[in-house]
Amino acid sequence: MRYATPPDRRRGAWWLLKQLSVTIACIGLTAYFSYHIRYGRHGIDARNSLQERSALLDFEIKGLETVRTKLRHDVALLSPEIPNADIVEETARDVLGYVRADDKIIVAR
Repeated sequence: MRYATPPDRRRGAWWLLKQLSVTIACIGLTAYFSYHIRYGRHGIDARNSLQERSALLDFEIKGLETVRTKLRHDVALLSPEIPNADIVEETARDVLGYVRADDKIIVAR
């Protein structure tokens, strides 16, 4: 009676080469995608740098909104309508340094 040859012997060197090439290809693709997950255009490092930049821009936006609010106030003062007495007094105090006659002035050195 003749025994069947073991499966490994029937396949031979080509089967081993094929398995080895598939394994190397899978390892290579895993390394490729792992690298791009970390350092790629849309990777973790790019995401972190965008989040840092976003935080800086949020801070800058808050500062610019403060400036915009002040400019809106200044533009409102330039309207052709008759100005409010309080606004005129505020402008005279801030810009010109005027005070009312009944104000007490304290000079700090």
